[in-house]
Amino acid sequence: MKVALVGARRTRNGIGHYIANYFHRNGSQVVSLLGTSDETAASASTTLEEFGITALPYTDFEEMIADQCPNAVVIASPSTTHCGYLFKALEAGMHIFCEKPFIVDESGVVNKVLDDIFRLAGDQSLTVAMNSQWPFSLPYYDELCGTLESPTIEHFYMGSSPPFAGKEMILESVPHALSLLYCKCGPGTLTNISVESKQEQLEIRFEYQAGNSLCTSYLNLTQQLFPPRNFSFGFNERIVNRSVDLENYEIYFNHSQRTVKVVDPLDLSVQDFIAAVRDKREPFIGKSHIINNTLLLNQIYESC
Repeated sequence: MKVALVGARRTRNGIGHYIANYFHRNGSQVVSLLGTSDETAASASTTLEEFGITALPYTDFEEMIADQCPNAVVIASPSTTHCGYLFKALEAGMHIFCEKPFIVDESGVVNKVLDDIFRLAGDQSLTVAMNSQWPFSLPYYDELCGTLESPTIEHFYMGSSPPFAGKEMILESVPHALSLLYCKCGPGTLTNISVESKQEQLEIRFEYQAGNSLCTSYLNLTQQLFPPRNFSFGFNERIVNRSVDLENYEIYFNHSQRTVKVVDPLDLSVQDFIAAVRDKREPFIGKSHIINNTLLLNQIYESC
């Protein structure tokens, strides 16, 4: 698979370079990247060389696609640019791996935009996946805490520490919570949403209704500028805390004096996308998941 990357810089917590590294390590060829200027594109290209990746820098999307003819595009640029690049990639006939949040739409037509995206993808048999990677860690959570399934799940908690403050914390962190709820409880709707701001902290509460199951959810988002950032989540008060060995970049879940090593869920997310394209199947974080996640995120975002 030949891959083009949109958004390779680390500015403002970007993870495009890590995504590119996992595509490279899993046998794909990252052939090009898009920057906003010659200087930023060249800088991003130099960063990728540290991973053994030779990606030609571009500042024009159409020129990059015409020159390199990639099979897939990674969209890891700022969330407000996702929608434009999604349509450009589909018009060029490319598979898409898009960082969360999938799209941010305050125009009130988010349903139509999603319909148009997946109609275009379906017409061309193109794979569209969103990188909301923490559901890939659920087998490790189950190993530590035991398997819980709907409708026995009554409570959900997530603590996250994005590097941003204010409303932008919602876009950075809430998609993870909604993805975890989707994968454990099924497609859902939200009621009783409340968002409370306390200096550099947001407390978000809502009820997640999935079928006959109701899960009371609480998200605590606290700004933290430097890694390793605090992250924890759990169901029915069985909470795992993530720890990271930065020197070797090894991830662990900790619960009740027990620890389990976790394969980086970002790597697993990339692997699933590559396999979905190869096998012509729906990715794990695919159409129905993306639509549910995007619509519910939009509800919470508008509530703030």
